[in-house]
Amino acid sequence: QVQLVESGGGLVQAGGSLRLSCKASGRVFSINAMGWYRQVPGKQRELVAAITIGSSTYYADSVKGRFTISRDNAKNTVFLQMNSLKPEDTAVYYCNARARTVAAAPLYDYWGQGTQVTVSS
Repeated sequence: QVQLVESGGGLVQAGGSLRLSCKASGRVFSINAMGWYRQVPGKQRELVAAITIGSSTYYADSVKGRFTISRDNAKNTVFLQMNSLKPEDTAVYYCNARARTVAAAPLYDYWGQGTQVTVSS
């Protein structure tokens, strides 16, 4: 199994910054891609940003120019730098890793427990 542990959430005023971190541990053979999703009550979980092992990135339109995703492959860690935060960024943020536990295993999606980000106006 692969465990994902997130950190860095909290309360910040609009215009402020936060940096989320997520470390994968356990039986990690390889990680194809890592990403951050967010969810607010009553809405579907949405992809915020993702990064592949080759460092190709994806951003949701709502965060382009404000958020930056990066990863440390050697440490199986992904980061999300969030700048110019807005109240509408308030959500629970979940880390995701698409990984294999052994060479012959299929890719599987693993999830962190979520970290709350609250942006006050």
